[in-house]
Amino acid sequence: MSRLGIRAAIAAICLLSLAGCIDSAGPILTESKPLFGQKLWLQLFTLSKGLASAPEQTVYTWDGKLYVHAGGGLKDTSAFSVHAFAGGDYIVQDVPTKHPHINEYGLMRKLADGVYLVRAIDEDDADEKTRAAYCGHADRAACRITTRDQLFAFARATAAKHYQDGGLAIRLDEP
Repeated sequence: MSRLGIRAAIAAICLLSLAGCIDSAGPILTESKPLFGQKLWLQLFTLSKGLASAPEQTVYTWDGKLYVHAGGGLKDTSAFSVHAFAGGDYIVQDVPTKHPHINEYGLMRKLADGVYLVRAIDEDDADEKTRAAYCGHADRAACRITTRDQLFAFARATAAKHYQDGGLAIRLDEP
């Protein structure tokens, strides 16, 4: 895992370093709603081997299309949207600060009220047949996708795995 991506959380957020992570040259999920309200305060942690570390607090505000970074840590993610997915999970579509025309993706799973595990959607979670059929490698991308079907195939593969690493995002009450 080499680069920071969906820092998971909701960025949703917080997250992690991504190696075989999927991305797209623009948003694939275009219809977004403020699923977590107009202003989102988060306490974020990196998870490694089941242990939480590197706590950061960050604030995002809804601009009508995306949650946009409005303060605090986690400046690697300039904006993101959250989309309902299968089994109560969510897909986080991240807009990295360093590459604003590239979207990266994470899977967010609710653990308890206001507590979410976020993991990068990783091409390595899918089988070889899926990777061969769906991964493009334009612009040095690990796995560039172009359609919802491709995104959902990789998201299902990541959802089927059990991980103890990724990101932990906790929603905080407004200060």
